[in-house]
Amino acid sequence: AAATATRGGTRDRGMAKHGECGPGYKSPLDAMKGPREEIVYLPCIYRNTPVKKADYLATVDVDPKSPTYCKVIHRLPMPNINDELHHSGWNNCSSCHGDPTKKRDRLILPSLISSRIYVIDVGTDPRAPRIHKMIEPQDVFWKCNLANLHTTHCLASGEIMISSLGDPSGNGKGGFVLLDGETFEVKGTWEKEGEAAPFGYDYWYQPRHNVMISTEWGTPKVFANGFNPKDVEAGHYGHHLHVWDWTKHTRIQSIDLGKGSIPLETRFLHDPDASEGFVGCALSSSVFRFYKAPEGEWAVEKVIQVPDKKVQGWMLPEMPGLITDILISLDDRFLYFSNWVHGDIRQYDISDTRHPKLVGQVFVGGSIVKGGPVVVVGEEVCQPEPLIIKGTRVQGATQMIQLSLDGKRLYASTSLYSGWDKQFYPDLVKHGSVIVQIDVDTEKGGLKVNENFLVDFGKEPEGPALAHEIRYPGGDNSSDIWI
Repeated sequence: AAATATRGGTRDRGMAKHGECGPGYKSPLDAMKGPREEIVYLPCIYRNTPVKKADYLATVDVDPKSPTYCKVIHRLPMPNINDELHHSGWNNCSSCHGDPTKKRDRLILPSLISSRIYVIDVGTDPRAPRIHKMIEPQDVFWKCNLANLHTTHCLASGEIMISSLGDPSGNGKGGFVLLDGETFEVKGTWEKEGEAAPFGYDYWYQPRHNVMISTEWGTPKVFANGFNPKDVEAGHYGHHLHVWDWTKHTRIQSIDLGKGSIPLETRFLHDPDASEGFVGCALSSSVFRFYKAPEGEWAVEKVIQVPDKKVQGWMLPEMPGLITDILISLDDRFLYFSNWVHGDIRQYDISDTRHPKLVGQVFVGGSIVKGGPVVVVGEEVCQPEPLIIKGTRVQGATQMIQLSLDGKRLYASTSLYSGWDKQFYPDLVKHGSVIVQIDVDTEKGGLKVNENFLVDFGKEPEGPALAHEIRYPGGDNSSDIWI
């Protein structure tokens, strides 16, 4: 089976005509014609904050015609505390489009720290999700010897696959948990015994080329409570891109991207025939293009480098951009990524995938804003102003990003991971995160903050929350894979 990323908005009832053929859309270009997003789902985290409450799934109204526009219209608290909800995925997506018996009606919420998995019913009432099933950590521990769960994709086989970062003892281990797509029982690991990678994080697959690509973050018990540069030197952070045989479930290549690179989010082009994609490396602040070489092996080349900034008043004398999330528009024309430490979102024209061209950039918070503790040596006058929208100052910086199906609106939340939020942006933990919306010029390129849009999680009923990955009910740029 396959999965392809589609970032955009689709309302559940707007998906009805597509549902006659199965979930999602026939192709990425077909998805671009889908309806505008009206609601989004995203997890809100209380771990590592002063609020000793459970994480919850927020439903947010993003329909400008609605009286509750920019408001959280529903909150679904989890029954446990300190899960650290993080990313999410679907029981079915566009990889099952041709099967009319399949429905996209369950959102899969794995926990990064507790390793618990929640299956959320979003089909009965899309505006008021409810818990359908809870999978306890020991099921994952005992059946898979994996833990610290991250990326979820649905497979064309009807199964659900979730990547892991570690083993039950907190050591690094990049394996994959398989769930039954109907009962949501843990079936075991996707990879064959002994094939797990030293570290894990994200993954993407492209069945027409019989390949899956996975990435590496680090050792869970090391990064759990903060970042120490010495841990990079000690080998606790990853720097490889792993290539897997999709049908044999074996690891066939490990490509070194350079010590200290920390490759995180990876995306194939959405075209299911494409034999190339991109990976964003956090600490080295670089983007690599990966591709299938003529001789059949996979290779990489660096195509974007964000220069470090010489600074005073920060933890290191040079500050990396820290690329955290990347995505590709459904027409494979633009690449977007966020620099969580510098604070900018960038848009690149990738019509020539070997030579991306910077065509849009906007700062939304970050560590180098004017008036803050950090001075950029030689660029003091160029440091961006703090961003204030509707009277609220944006804390932290843009991190998780999601693009509307038509490519014209980019949504961004500002929390990376609670343990690192607390370290890098203590005011973000104190005041809560936000979602901002950025208008995109899809003709010539260009980004502009929408001054009329802000979802403020600093005013939540239980206290300021850290909101993370954004999902549309009908699939989006990072949830769907075409096969």
